[in-house]
Amino acid sequence: EHVRDFWLERTRTGKAIAAFALTEPEAGSDVSSIQTTATRDGDGYVIRGRKCFISNAGLADFYTVFARTGTRSDGRAELSAFIVGARMPGFRVRARTRLVAPHPIGEIEFEDLRVPSEDRVGAEGDGFRLAMQTMDMFRASVGAAACGMARRALDEAVSYAKTRRQFGATLAAHQLIQEKLAVMQTELDAARLLVYRAAHLKDYGASQSTLTRAASEAKFYATEAAQRVIDEAVQIHGGYGLVRGSTVERLYRDVRALRIYEGTSEIQKLIIAREMLKE
Repeated sequence: EHVRDFWLERTRTGKAIAAFALTEPEAGSDVSSIQTTATRDGDGYVIRGRKCFISNAGLADFYTVFARTGTRSDGRAELSAFIVGARMPGFRVRARTRLVAPHPIGEIEFEDLRVPSEDRVGAEGDGFRLAMQTMDMFRASVGAAACGMARRALDEAVSYAKTRRQFGATLAAHQLIQEKLAVMQTELDAARLLVYRAAHLKDYGASQSTLTRAASEAKFYATEAAQRVIDEAVQIHGGYGLVRGSTVERLYRDVRALRIYEGTSEIQKLIIAREMLKE
């Protein structure tokens, strides 16, 4: 209730920016290898560790931090989630991370940072489940972002093909260009339907297994399809598609990260297959 009343209300009204702090230098796709610790200390915890590739690092007012509160019998981390305010003693932003596109990414660190027990989200040891359920929503959202980028690239390609003339006719008059546009449109429509399905399943209370698979399918296909669509848009523009600062050149850089963050395409394939084999 403390977390809900204080931070979620501020986020809902636009008065606070949130961040999700899961990834670490040695724990990317392998979440259970997290090394950041949260050690019991009286009526609270002391958090020590470092996170990297954190969206909104340095911009966020608070962070949902996943830390190891124990070790399972197989040696993997038992995780718990905590809310950490950006102004809490012991928290600092180590560095901003410069990527090929201007995503607000950075490294954060916790040096003997104390949080009260009431700032733990859910039960102790419930962090992995919470992280994975949250990632399902993130993945569908990343798929939606990919569709938006692909849509803009396709619009640019269609507009350019209608006006650019080569060999006595517009590019759009050539069947090779028409074939590219047809495939681009079909891939975009298919990606959008997968994203809509994942959102629909969430809204209508589908089982966690069904939602996990749908979210991974949406994220995997939409980001891969968007990469192909945008690449073809650059190709249709020819040399102008490579000009620094042009719309399709910017989209080409922006879309690349989507196949990696919130779970790589390879991880999405593993998740899809795992959920299939459970049936």
